[in-house]
Amino acid sequence: MSFQEFGEGGVQVRVYTGRFIRGPRSGTRVLLKAYPGRNAGSVEADAMAANELATHAVLQEASKEFCPHIALLLGGFQTLTGEQWLVFQDRGQLTAADYAKAAGLATTDRRAVGNWEFLDYLDYSRPIQRRRIFIIKMLRGIFGGLSYMHSNGRLHQSLGPSSVLINTLSESDVYSLLPQLRDMAFSVDISDEEIFRGHRSGLAWRQQILDGRSDDVSIGSATAALADGLWRRARSAGALTPLERKAFGIADDIYAAGLLMAYIIFVSLCKSGSVDGPSLQRLFESTFQLDLQAAREYCLADDNWIEAIKFLDLGDGAGWEVLQAMLNPDYRQRPIAEAVLNHRFMTGAVLF
Repeated sequence: MSFQEFGEGGVQVRVYTGRFIRGPRSGTRVLLKAYPGRNAGSVEADAMAANELATHAVLQEASKEFCPHIALLLGGFQTLTGEQWLVFQDRGQLTAADYAKAAGLATTDRRAVGNWEFLDYLDYSRPIQRRRIFIIKMLRGIFGGLSYMHSNGRLHQSLGPSSVLINTLSESDVYSLLPQLRDMAFSVDISDEEIFRGHRSGLAWRQQILDGRSDDVSIGSATAALADGLWRRARSAGALTPLERKAFGIADDIYAAGLLMAYIIFVSLCKSGSVDGPSLQRLFESTFQLDLQAAREYCLADDNWIEAIKFLDLGDGAGWEVLQAMLNPDYRQRPIAEAVLNHRFMTGAVLF
């Protein structure tokens, strides 16, 4: 099996590709996510694996019609060396980061990502229009998955270009594009039961995760500690009551989703290498203090960014409007994911 290795928090995680060779799922392609064993990792790795498994269990049990924009967990197991393995259905191994990089190169070279059409050689607006449609479709999948999570009492808390799986890079295949959210290790339980009781709910599946361990308490404490940073930020923002904490958590995810949206649009539609995620975030947060109108005026001066600006300008600035709402400094003023989905920029109405 081929694999990739990447860091989540302070833990090195490996992701393998494979296929079932027998049983009822014979032939099904899978992604296997391996957390290090106790001897190679820490209590944090076990806590992250348990939290990710628990999150998927809750989301998959929450509705008879499971959201297609959440990666589908098929199961999990522990090896003799203590490694925790999670098994997901493989609907695509590419990420939003992969697409943005490919699209940025295509924007630089004035071409399409994937297959060209003959008229593209004569009219560059055609591949750019398909790029815009592709981006909107990807964003709708991201916010659809996020809306499902929030509606079922879970925050993501790890949204980024690599946490969005897609099944194609080709812009001509936009109608088959399937974005899926993954990387739930830092997900936070904001169900009413959890928010008001202030401790883990003790559902059967959560107990099964911890059964048989001599240090259950340490793992449970480590799992709860994964949300410490979020609740510190909530206190700093004045969110003290249970409902305020819940609202802050949702708004915190929306803020991260706004930064992700900006990344996808700018990196995909700007000259390759002229912008990246951290520099864009610094520009918005530090240089312009989340005043996106002022940021727009600055961006206009750089010809390398013109296609991104033109995209956000559609519909009398509809893109800037929704982006500014998500990045509002006051968490109370940020929209929920469902409201973002219904915004005229996100419905694609501004494209035609």
